[in-house]
Amino acid sequence: MEERIKKAIGDALLYAGAPAGTAYALERPPDAKLGDYSTNAALAAANLLGKNPNEFAGELARLLKDKLGEDAERILVAGPGFVNITLSRSAVALAIAEADAAGTAWGKGSAAAGARVIIEYSNPNAFKEMHVGHLVGSVVGEALARLIENTGATLARATFGGDIGPNVAKSLWALKKRGVTEPENASQIGEAYAEGSRAYDSDPQAKEEIDALNKAIYAGDDRALMELWREGRAVSVEEFRRIWRLLGTHFDFEFFDSDTTEIGVRVVRDGLAKGIFKKSGGAVIYDGEAKGVHTMVFITSHDTPTYEAKDIGLAFLKEERWPSDASLIITGNEQTGRFKTVLAALAEIAPLLAAKTRHIATGFLKLVSGKMSSREGNVITAAGFIRDVTERARKRNPDPLIAEQVALGAIKYMILRQAPGSDIIFDPEKSLSLEGDSGPYLQYALVRARKILAYAQGETGTDVPAAPYAIERLMVHYPEVAARAARERAPNLLVNYLTELAGAWNAFYAAEQVLGSPEEAYKQRAARAFATTMINGLTLLGIPAPEKM
Repeated sequence: MEERIKKAIGDALLYAGAPAGTAYALERPPDAKLGDYSTNAALAAANLLGKNPNEFAGELARLLKDKLGEDAERILVAGPGFVNITLSRSAVALAIAEADAAGTAWGKGSAAAGARVIIEYSNPNAFKEMHVGHLVGSVVGEALARLIENTGATLARATFGGDIGPNVAKSLWALKKRGVTEPENASQIGEAYAEGSRAYDSDPQAKEEIDALNKAIYAGDDRALMELWREGRAVSVEEFRRIWRLLGTHFDFEFFDSDTTEIGVRVVRDGLAKGIFKKSGGAVIYDGEAKGVHTMVFITSHDTPTYEAKDIGLAFLKEERWPSDASLIITGNEQTGRFKTVLAALAEIAPLLAAKTRHIATGFLKLVSGKMSSREGNVITAAGFIRDVTERARKRNPDPLIAEQVALGAIKYMILRQAPGSDIIFDPEKSLSLEGDSGPYLQYALVRARKILAYAQGETGTDVPAAPYAIERLMVHYPEVAARAARERAPNLLVNYLTELAGAWNAFYAAEQVLGSPEEAYKQRAARAFATTMINGLTLLGIPAPEKM
């Protein structure tokens, strides 16, 4: 419907003499009483044409009445340069019938058809347990991936984990100290990392030994060490994959530091020869002050690459493995400054590669005690966090599958409801509430609709309500909300919409008799359209859609 209205506005503006491509906004008004759509097209065009905005709004309203015909019930001037549009009963009914008939295709777009997008997210490091920061990145990254795919783009998912460097050496040092040759599980490796980190900070001898181990890992000549390295990485990665499967995500590419080290070092050294980087105290640095970014080390004085050099190597490796039109990187917002430096350096090395790369920041997930540090050994692990919320959900949902679906819905909703980059304050009780502003609230609204439809015995009643229900007018906007959430890389826009939609359904459910009413056939269609819209929206967010609760 939005595209139909945009075309009508575009045609009307051209007829009125406005330049082709005049930019304007088309939005849903904050109050449904004002109409279904509001546009500032008259204001935008009047400024270009030197006309009175209010008078031109009246002219545009008259033209739109002709262009939209029976699709519009009412078109009114709403202040200088603004026009409000209310859809007709027939136009709304047609949209609801479309939603009912389209099924999983309802809300799919084609704006990005033909585009290739690679999105990197999650990024847990081997030899450490996946923590809640990686959980946030996994949830946001998967939701963005699905939203972008929904616009017709061809998409590849990638994750990039550290498997070589000081942090790995700390874990291996502790494992060797304990006499472990075959690590058994991720918890054992995580404990070893915490032990190694503490020793590195407090024991000069341990620090020297860990630094030596780090260099030995890069050299790769010590067979026993490298075998322990391979075993530890395999255990870590298998646990990551288990959590990814639980979250409903997968990756086309699993990149590691060890894959990008050689490329990154080569590119940085080439950049050093070209004057992009420079030597300082035996290290290779990017002097970013003149570019408005941080100055950072890319190759240390020990001749080992930093994360920044590896990120440069990854940019080239991605392009080699899967050429794209856009490359998105999802990480915590504590890395925003670092990525500004990396992208500034990449812009001098490979301008086209840098131009299509965008860093998207996520916030921290905090409990009552705030953010925790893995270095201190008290990290909140992703597995432990999911397990805790699932155990809480089982108190209300004894079925383990339903409890898991509800818990994942609670976690993902609380993460995705925040604007990109904003911190998440996780309240376990609120997250599992059925009263609103929670994942289970959306899931329960869907379960209610499914229950009504399950009891239906065919379609009786032929009457059609004189005016659209509030929920119908809201459902009309689903395709444009999904498209905007993808375009703005903001899943919270879809979360907010689905929460409003669930509220409208609950109001409809409380006020209207569906089965056995004179309008039963029509109301059943509206209920099916709601279920379709909610299922499709939840699916885009990666939130499970349970059959019962």
